[in-house]
Amino acid sequence: MTHKELIAKMRSQPGYKEKYDEAAPEFELLRKMIEARKRAGLTQEQVAEKMGTKATAITRLESANSEHSPKVETLRRYAEAVGCRLNIELIPD
Repeated sequence: MTHKELIAKMRSQPGYKEKYDEAAPEFELLRKMIEARKRAGLTQEQVAEKMGTKATAITRLESANSEHSPKVETLRRYAEAVGCRLNIELIPD
């Protein structure tokens, strides 16, 4: 099964849209994190070194498969390592 076929199959399942919409903010954050790291010209290993952690921790941090949410302090340190600052905001519906 190709990736496109898998996505098509998942989209046809009941409740897919609701679950995807629920996870959308996390996906957006992950996309922005990876984009910032690449813009900084850094590998996961280099970010890990700047943060004083292991590359596997950065892999988990940048993965949508993680079972836990990172602490705000971890996100702040990641942002600093890639030359950014962390900005968290609440947006009314």
